[in-house]
Amino acid sequence: MANFEHLALLKAGAVTWIDWRKQNPLIKPDLSAANLSGDNLRGANLEGANLSKVDLDHALLVRANLSGADLSSANLHRAILIEADLSAANLSVAKLSGATLTQANLTHANLIGSDLSEANLKGAWLGNANLIGTELKGANFKEADLGAAKLIRANLCFANLIAANLIAADLGEANLYEAELIEAYLYKTNLYKANLNKAHLSGAYLLRANLNEADLSKADLRWTNLKGANLAGANLTGANLTGANLTGANLSGVNFDETIMPE
Repeated sequence: MANFEHLALLKAGAVTWIDWRKQNPLIKPDLSAANLSGDNLRGANLEGANLSKVDLDHALLVRANLSGADLSSANLHRAILIEADLSAANLSVAKLSGATLTQANLTHANLIGSDLSEANLKGAWLGNANLIGTELKGANFKEADLGAAKLIRANLCFANLIAANLIAADLGEANLYEAELIEAYLYKTNLYKANLNKAHLSGAYLLRANLNEADLSKADLRWTNLKGANLAGANLTGANLTGANLTGANLSGVNFDETIMPE
């Protein structure tokens, strides 16, 4: 449960909260399980705070500092987190469906098992974030930085990853059914056994990517750079490889039934 004094200070308004935090820099606020639904916390300093199980449904958290905060099992449904700092925050099993996280900083954040379905993360930073098993259906990651992020078994079906940075990310066994990956950067990305059925990858950069046993059936791979990629055992049934660069790619055991090959 939340510390009553800490909660009262936060509810007293921005000026009171800022003054108290400045005077007590070593105290980590305990706001766990508090009801902050719909509250205006724009720019609030919640660094390192205990916000586990807090209700921030539809809350306004534009440019809030939540770095290192514990938001495990928190409800952030439809919360506005534009340019918020969530670096190294614990968001495991948190509900962020429909949240707005454009330009937010989620580097090194823990998002294991969280729900980010339909969330807007355009231009967000998620480098080295842990998104293992995360629900990301229909999320917008356009131009986002997911470099070296862990996305093992994540559900990214219908997600928008256009021009996103996924260099060295781990998407092993991830579900990318009909995902938009046009002009995405997937250099050395691990897509082992990933589901890329009907995914749109035209112009994507897949140099030395691991697509071992991936399902690329009916995928749009036009003008992709697959130089040195590992496609061993991949399913390319009905895929379109027009203009693709397959120089040095490992094509052993690939299923090319009805595949449109490079000219």
